[in-house]
Amino acid sequence: MSFKYRESVLKELARHGVIPLDSTPPELVYDFVSELHRFEIRILKQQMLAGKIQKKDYASMVEALRKRYPVLSLPARYWIEGQ
Repeated sequence: MSFKYRESVLKELARHGVIPLDSTPPELVYDFVSELHRFEIRILKQQMLAGKIQKKDYASMVEALRKRYPVLSLPARYWIEGQ
């Protein structure tokens, strides 16, 4: 099966080093990017617990991180054209 990803989605994915093939299911890519996002949140939490980030700054840093992943606000089925 072939998938035609929307250009705007491809641009956002490329910001994270993710370049899906036409044969890559959008759900697989979504799960990968979602896991990457969770990984970055865990790193922030580890830094906070280690005292490298102040607790008062943690929430705003998580929010800033979330804003770097706007593509996750769109369900994977809408990542391809014609949906």
